[in-house]
Amino acid sequence: MNKFAFIDCTTVDQALDQLGGGATVKAGGIDLLDLMKDDIVSPAMLVNIRNIDSLRGITISADGLHLGPLSTLSEIADHPEIQRSYSALSDAAGHAATPQVRNMATLGGNIMQRPRCWYFRSSDFDCKKKGNGSDECHAHAGENQYHAIMNNGTCAMVHPSSAAVPLLGMDAQVELTSKRGKRMVSMSDFYVPPEKNVINETVVQPGELITRIFVPAPEPGTRSAYQKYGEKESFDWPIADAGVVLVMDGTRCRKASVVLGVAAPTPIRSKDAEVALTGRPSMKPPRALPGGPPCRAPRRFRKTATKRSSSRPQSTAPCCSRLGRCNVTQAPLAKEDQHVNPTCSDQLPLAPKQVLLWCLR
Repeated sequence: MNKFAFIDCTTVDQALDQLGGGATVKAGGIDLLDLMKDDIVSPAMLVNIRNIDSLRGITISADGLHLGPLSTLSEIADHPEIQRSYSALSDAAGHAATPQVRNMATLGGNIMQRPRCWYFRSSDFDCKKKGNGSDECHAHAGENQYHAIMNNGTCAMVHPSSAAVPLLGMDAQVELTSKRGKRMVSMSDFYVPPEKNVINETVVQPGELITRIFVPAPEPGTRSAYQKYGEKESFDWPIADAGVVLVMDGTRCRKASVVLGVAAPTPIRSKDAEVALTGRPSMKPPRALPGGPPCRAPRRFRKTATKRSSSRPQSTAPCCSRLGRCNVTQAPLAKEDQHVNPTCSDQLPLAPKQVLLWCLR
């Protein structure tokens, strides 16, 4: 690890004064220290913002939820009002990593994580995302069972943030502060696809600092849930995750937001799924759904992941019909590998976790 200066700040203005000249912001430091130890980044200066009290706190007001970027995942997961009114966000924060990591990891750091692609994380490989002149994505032809299955033509990374999934579904906004002032960026615009910028994952500019995350107050009848599936029951990076926000009018879905997490380089909304759900009075699956964008992934792994995501028992999810498909660009699935939607009762009201199983199958 290279030598670096360490600056401890107690106000936002102090931190902004230090940004620039190779300085990197440190909050919880969970992801940053991994990147430094792996020789992926070598900042000349670390600007510690963990002692800035104004960046902490969780406030519930009439207009919505105001979150300080230094709020830890544990604080968000355990907050009673978030559990009650923003369930998907509480679920996502509570299922990330381990209790020890959640006690240190911050919301701001979680949504700013760098890719977990093992080619990007290894100093033995050059790749286009590192900006070192390489024009190659090793995951396209290499080991890619944990990589993007959608929108992966330029870079096959998947975005690792669990909190970003419900935040996108809830139309959250991120406040960015710099010497020039403040600006609010919606979560739908916060992440940059590799086709637009292969180096940076977010719209955060040099000299800017996340100072607040705002989640609008939910409409009456809103219900939400988040589900993550990994290869083991304990802490693990997800191989599939999704968040669903439903605005219910009695037993009919008036509005739906369906977000897929580790499927693409950015969290993405499934517009087809949202259209199919809106106006539906029951859990009976739509008879015809359009296919998703092309994807690449080993067939055997996709089959295993799908079985894993659809086999976990859910007391609130008696129906497991598949609500989204992607067209595999490798060898076509054998007949025994293809999914068949089970028949469902017309009498089952929509529930967020039922919809999650639609999405993850």
